[in-house]
Amino acid sequence: MDYIDLTISFLFPILFIFTYAITTTISRHRNSRLPPGPYPLPLIGNLLHLGNNPHHSLATLSKRYGPLMSLKLGTITTIVVSSPDIAKEFFQTHDNSFSGRVTIDVTRALDHNKYSMVFLSAGDHWRRLRRISKEYMFSMQRLDASETLRQKKVKELIDHVNQCCTSEKGVNIGGLAFTTSLNILSNFMFSIDFAPYDSLSSQEFKDDVWALLEVAGKPNIADLFPILKSFDPQGLFRRANVYVKRILTIIDRVIDQRVQTRSTSSTKDDVLDVFLNLNQMDESSFSRNDMRHLFLALFIAGTDATSSTLEWAMAELIHNPNKLETARAEVIKLMKHKKSILQESDLTQIPYLQAVIKETLRLHPPVPFMVPHLAIRDVEIQGFMVLKNAQILCNVWEMRRDPQVWSQPETFMLERFLEVNIDYKGKDFELIPFGAGRRMCPGLNMAHRMLHITLGSLIQKFDWKLEKNIKAEDMDMAEKFGLALQKSVPLKAIPLQL
Repeated sequence: MDYIDLTISFLFPILFIFTYAITTTISRHRNSRLPPGPYPLPLIGNLLHLGNNPHHSLATLSKRYGPLMSLKLGTITTIVVSSPDIAKEFFQTHDNSFSGRVTIDVTRALDHNKYSMVFLSAGDHWRRLRRISKEYMFSMQRLDASETLRQKKVKELIDHVNQCCTSEKGVNIGGLAFTTSLNILSNFMFSIDFAPYDSLSSQEFKDDVWALLEVAGKPNIADLFPILKSFDPQGLFRRANVYVKRILTIIDRVIDQRVQTRSTSSTKDDVLDVFLNLNQMDESSFSRNDMRHLFLALFIAGTDATSSTLEWAMAELIHNPNKLETARAEVIKLMKHKKSILQESDLTQIPYLQAVIKETLRLHPPVPFMVPHLAIRDVEIQGFMVLKNAQILCNVWEMRRDPQVWSQPETFMLERFLEVNIDYKGKDFELIPFGAGRRMCPGLNMAHRMLHITLGSLIQKFDWKLEKNIKAEDMDMAEKFGLALQKSVPLKAIPLQL
């Protein structure tokens, strides 16, 4: 269901209730010194401008109204940023003023928004959780110490694909990437697998995470008209409650089992053990709820974005076979006298593969608007006023297709990153798939490692062809808007042993 469908289904029948919006919407738009934007209709504002792919629609509007644009989405004042220079003003120069978070309705499930580092306001508790995640999960020391388990999980992926070679049937690349990402995270945190590759084992956790991602990615009328939240007109909040409860129940079960075994057996020195130690030292600073919701947030954020990026990277390489051959040759040459699985310490020696990941993130940002920010005070930008409580959408999808920033922006052209030193660590605003400033993704370095070793291993060990003898140039490369920007048609490819 897109935003136009939402408007027709839920808003027009109750239009008479909100007739007062006719005057208030017009007066606010005219007198607030907001950035330019399309004129909002009474009640619905600019919802009809969004369509099925809001990142496309807003990119088109920005060509008319400029890279700093205002919209009224239902009752929500929204500022759209579509250029690297203005993004730098928002997320570097005025980073603190735009450090708030928009709480979407489904994140209220089991009070996740009150504990999640992703959606908490940038206050003391958020800073404490941010410090804990940075120090005890994503520090270079912790990532280096956990490299062996990532190697093990990637090898299990390769072994599974090897078995698939004999059947000569297509494998779902996104599904495999999702399973691998989930197992890497569950072993990193709990030292156990949560997602088997075979269809006979329990898929409970994987299915619940996937279902929650689908619910969270649907347009929700309650996010546009907060007065409707208590009615939950689409039932999305109720469904999110079900899946969040199931996921947290499994996490609670793992925590309880670990608490029981810690007194009688040696510790595993994984993230759960570290968190339990922190909890025992000072429960008021790091409660069990903090712990379980932090785990939940990391599973959601760490699986969808990583698996969709890996699927797009494989799709682009299969779509561009010459580039696939070059990337494979680079990895094979490096691994000629080394162990069979690509090592994380090798990443600096594979610049072409690094360019593949960068170019994939440029063309197919996993979260096309990033996670929406919230203005916590009035701020003047470029002579316009961004009002307190305005929602900030940074259209990174549009920024990566700007011909003033990128030559041949629609082309998968790896040479652009071999010639210039642009990275996605939050300093180069032309490329900020993981965000920038204080609210950028804390798991960036882990995602960086996972993407390169997984992609590198898949192209080193196997050649790939499309099902039904579809030619590479005929592959469907359309995208589908959601929580993450996924392929409209999932990539299924047949692995061939080299």
